[in-house]
Amino acid sequence: MTLDLGTALGLLGVGFCLASFAVKRMVPLRTLAIVGNVCFVAYGLVESLLPSLALNLVLLPLNAARLWEIEKLSKEIARATQDSPVSQWLLPHMRHRSFKAGEVLFRRGEAADRLFYVAKGDLRMGEIGQRVGPGELIGEIGLFSPERKRTQTIVCETDSELYDMTDEMIFQLYYQNPKLGFFLMRLVAERLLKDVHRRDGEPATA
Repeated sequence: MTLDLGTALGLLGVGFCLASFAVKRMVPLRTLAIVGNVCFVAYGLVESLLPSLALNLVLLPLNAARLWEIEKLSKEIARATQDSPVSQWLLPHMRHRSFKAGEVLFRRGEAADRLFYVAKGDLRMGEIGQRVGPGELIGEIGLFSPERKRTQTIVCETDSELYDMTDEMIFQLYYQNPKLGFFLMRLVAERLLKDVHRRDGEPATA
């Protein structure tokens, strides 16, 4: 049996297609699928097989578009840090609230059901005395802790303008924008690391 060009292209297409089903990561999957589509398009041209040609001419741009979307999302996730556009992701869905100097935003041990964005004013973490200022999110650690309890007491040192969002809305937005999930994970990890460094720097007590 002679292996002509058309048969070789068809077999290559089958091989790449099967390989795409065997991998678990999306980038290799889409890449293998694209190579398989190219092989099947060439196979359809050589053998004058319209169904194969038509199907893979449709699948090729679809797979290419999905691969581009995955690469774009991966790059955006890599840039998701505390300087990410909170105003773009959260503020349109948050409720504005005003607080007077001396008011307690929430107390340690209370149920955590929302997070806050500080637009204006100065707040203080009661237990450690750390300042929280404009542009910062607070209350996210309690939302994701197993007990879902506040870990600090937050007091407004000045008149403050804040925005809040319920945990239910946060989870809804996460499904609409996966970047938000990575942003919050990094934010929580950064806060926890700061707590660890702060405690390591404290003198030992009896």
